[in-house]
Amino acid sequence: MPNKTIYVSDDDLPVYKRAQELAGNLSSAISVALRKYVELEEGRLAGYDEITVRIGRGSGRKQRFSGVLLAEGGRSSSSGYEAFKVYRSRTGKFVLHADRSAQYTQGADDEKYLSGWRSWVGNWSADSSWSMAQGEATLDVVDTVEELRALIPDDLYVLVEMASDQPAVEDLDI
Repeated sequence: MPNKTIYVSDDDLPVYKRAQELAGNLSSAISVALRKYVELEEGRLAGYDEITVRIGRGSGRKQRFSGVLLAEGGRSSSSGYEAFKVYRSRTGKFVLHADRSAQYTQGADDEKYLSGWRSWVGNWSADSSWSMAQGEATLDVVDTVEELRALIPDDLYVLVEMASDQPAVEDLDI
């Protein structure tokens, strides 16, 4: 196996020592770190971001993946509020992050805005308000756009379907 020399600055020496303590074998720790760096950087160059989402009830836990946001939307009703974000992962799968809250209220003055655009053109009010308690968030991963149809509102599905074949980044020769 080839030998490689790594120079570590005095400022970085504590990190180097701590990594060696944690890994036991510093060589494998460096290889793991480099693999992760290369994977993330190649994804970033291809137009994908590192996405971190909250899952579960309340503050829940966090999950992370590499993806690009295709579309987002939400809906409210008397039974609560749902917010959806749909991503395409670097592996080509579709990722739905849904945040649902049964505790959603709209300010009393906002009722006038529910009767159509004519009632609020020129009347946008600083008195409008809404409140939402942290609900339960889920993450669903599906292989095809069609599998999302039953999971999201129809208008959001149309947007995802249109965006699903678009590249994460389009290189322009200009």
